[in-house]
Amino acid sequence: MRVGITGHRGLSAEVEERVRALLDEAVSSLNATELVAVSCIADGPDSWFAEAVLMRGGRLEVVIPAAKYRESLPDWHHPAYDKLLAHASDVHETGMTESTSEAHQAGSEILVGLVEELLAVWDGKPAWGYGGTADVVAYAERTGIPVRVLWPKNASR
Repeated sequence: MRVGITGHRGLSAEVEERVRALLDEAVSSLNATELVAVSCIADGPDSWFAEAVLMRGGRLEVVIPAAKYRESLPDWHHPAYDKLLAHASDVHETGMTESTSEAHQAGSEILVGLVEELLAVWDGKPAWGYGGTADVVAYAERTGIPVRVLWPKNASR
């Protein structure tokens, strides 16, 4: 089974802990050895999901929205990004150079096109900018890809 991930970045430590537990639960409910995680491996849920799948023996495919995507991520995340990218069994690229909202949405659309289900770490609110989690969820729904929303009860961004 191929499962994609989208989700909010910059969550508090308390919400992060709860989201990681929800992601672990979601991964545990699937046959990990048959599982392929598809992720852009940004800081936050993208990476947490990829790590959870790899830890359980699943595979990882990475979507890179833009050639300069890594540079747009926080410096502290680069070691985790590089490690996950090194474990990728396949890498998909948009062909775009600049890490813009349009590139992020294009990457997410490629991701959605590769999966049978999308996990969304989403508070249910509109995106803060184009290409945000709500836009990815809406795209998945328009294209018929099932979305499983994972959001801790009473949590806020």
